[in-house]
Amino acid sequence: MKHSTRLITGVGALAVTALALAGCSSGGSGDTTSTDSADSGELTPVTLQLQWYAQAQFAGYYAAIDQGFYEDEGLDVTILEGAADIVPIDVLTGGDADFAISWVPKVLGSIEQGAAVTDIAQIFERSGTTQVSFKDQNITTAADLAGKTVGSWGYGNEWELFAGMNKAGVTLDDISLVQQAFDMTGLLSGDIQAAQAMTYNEYAQVLETVNPATGELYTEDELNVIDWNDEGTAMLQDAIWADSDRLADDADYADTAVKFIKASIKGWAYARDNPEEAATIVTDAGSQLGESHQLWMTNEVNKLIWPSTSGVGTINQDQWDQTVEIAMDTPNETGATVITEEPPASAFTNEYVEKALAELEEEGVDVKGADFAPITVELKEGGV
Repeated sequence: MKHSTRLITGVGALAVTALALAGCSSGGSGDTTSTDSADSGELTPVTLQLQWYAQAQFAGYYAAIDQGFYEDEGLDVTILEGAADIVPIDVLTGGDADFAISWVPKVLGSIEQGAAVTDIAQIFERSGTTQVSFKDQNITTAADLAGKTVGSWGYGNEWELFAGMNKAGVTLDDISLVQQAFDMTGLLSGDIQAAQAMTYNEYAQVLETVNPATGELYTEDELNVIDWNDEGTAMLQDAIWADSDRLADDADYADTAVKFIKASIKGWAYARDNPEEAATIVTDAGSQLGESHQLWMTNEVNKLIWPSTSGVGTINQDQWDQTVEIAMDTPNETGATVITEEPPASAFTNEYVEKALAELEEEGVDVKGADFAPITVELKEGGV
């Protein structure tokens, strides 16, 4: 390990949010110094707010710290963990983070409400959201959800599900919608017939559980999965967000954005090529997840990134347009949509990621991963 991770836990992140509400500033936020500092031996402090707790969903950022990629770019990066009651974009716009990780549809709503933020690097090209059921329920497509008990986390995680149902002609009146906890207890107990699950997290929770009928762990052969990428209603997820006003008014911050993207992509390339090591890095950073679960997550997240159509971080116009269309046209249980009008042009830009990709390619870094092949991960009971 080259460098240790500077990490503030979810509790610390809550304190950061409280400081923002009180009008205080913490860490490096708002204090981005001249990028010449790298040449003088000084590092520019940068704070990154995650969307959730430390886990391999964010392996690239932890790897970039551990391997010294941020330091190579003259950056001293501090990672703030997320939590259920932390909104990354609020931390960013409140001045307590320089960059934030969040799903695009969640942020589109904040932008319509006045948040001046920009997607500067779309790290996940594919959606990891699925609907999982046991084979005996015969649920293989969105159309099969009619008449079933369907779990959803809510909190902005439901839009792909609703869009998939809408596309299949299934209304919310046709299902029994259940508020699902952020686990698979409802599915395993039989209270939910089709449960929401991320490929890299909750899906693995089922495979880490002993089937009482066999005494062995559940297998993928016992499950059906509705993949919203296949159904045509996938929405863009983990992206790096920056402060729009600072990008426009602060040349140093804009330059730091390029450096941060560049080092982050190097971190993700490292996680692609060294999944076992990347999983260990996240575990050592304080993740509470077990080792086999962490490796599963690293491997599954890699599938959402690699291969990359246009270079990691590039916002592909067709995928952006699909996300916006779903956000505007899909109603929830109250009839509301994510947004009511097209987002402003400042909602995303490829300006900074294209600069970062150009530098990486000059350095010989593979930014597309055309030959990427996932590894085989053996999950253990409880994910240990």
